Amino acid sequence: MTALPVYSWRLAPDGLATRRQLRSAGLRPGGQDVVAQVERPRYRRGPLVAFLYRIELALPVRPMTPAKAAALAKANTARRTCPACRTDAGYVIPASLGMCVPCAYPEEQCVA
Repeated sequence: MTALPVYSWRLAPDGLATRRQLRSAGLRPGGQDVVAQVERPRYRRGPLVAFLYRIELALPVRPMTPAKAAALAKANTARRTCPACRTDAGYVIPASLGMCVPCAYPEEQCVA
């Protein structure tokens, strides 16, 4: 196994990109191996590391299929549905509460 080349932040050579950069260009790594990494120093902590991939070997992003779109819509609806009152809260239910805010704090509801 060989060591990856490490570049300083913003000093990576042209032709390499992170996953986010590939995604914003409509590409994906496509199974290729990581070719290098970029490190951004942080104060009093270890550096942030981003892996780099070759742009010329990247493949286009797969299109969304109707089945994937339906599954995603169903999952997002489940994240908004309160398990206590079974209504759509209109926002993603906080994991810390496990239910919508009115169900979690019923005594704080204004009765005017």
